[in-house]
Amino acid sequence: MKVLIVSDTHRKNDNYIKVLERVAPVDMVIHCGDIEGSEYLIAESAGCPVQMVTGNNDFFSDLPREKEFMVGKYKIWLTHGHNYYVSMSNENLKHEARMRGVDIVLYGHTHRPVIDIERDLIAVNPGSLTYPRQEGRRPSYAIMDLDREGKAHFTINYL
Repeated sequence: MKVLIVSDTHRKNDNYIKVLERVAPVDMVIHCGDIEGSEYLIAESAGCPVQMVTGNNDFFSDLPREKEFMVGKYKIWLTHGHNYYVSMSNENLKHEARMRGVDIVLYGHTHRPVIDIERDLIAVNPGSLTYPRQEGRRPSYAIMDLDREGKAHFTINYL
C-alpha cells in the first residue's frame, strides 16, 4: 500500500497535481491541513480515498480539526499540529499521541519535513508543497509504504 502525505498547500495546488502525477498510483492521500478551500480539488484529483483535516488557515472549512483512522495495522492520528505548539517542537504532540494510544501521528503547520521514529511512536510532517521553510526551501511531501508484512516505511521527497 502506498500513501501520499501532503500539507500546507494553501490553495496553490500546482505542486500537488505534479506530485500526484509523479508518484501515481497511490492507495490513499492524507492532507495535514491548510487547504484553504481546495478540499474538492484535493479529493477529486486523488482518485483514491482521502483523509483531510483543517489547519489554522482553513477558516470556513467543514473538515474536522483532527481525525483518527487505521491504515493497515497502524492507528493514525491526523492533526495540523498548531494547537500542540509544533512550531516550538513536536514533544507536546508526541505526548498527546501517546495518551491517545496511536502508532503514528501526522501533522503539518511548520512547513518543515520531519520523520521522527521512536520505539513506540512515529511522528511525520511532510513539510509544505507551497511554502517550504527548511534549508534549501524545496517543496516536500512524504510517502508511507506498507511492505508485504504490513510494516510502514516513510520517505521525504522533494520537487
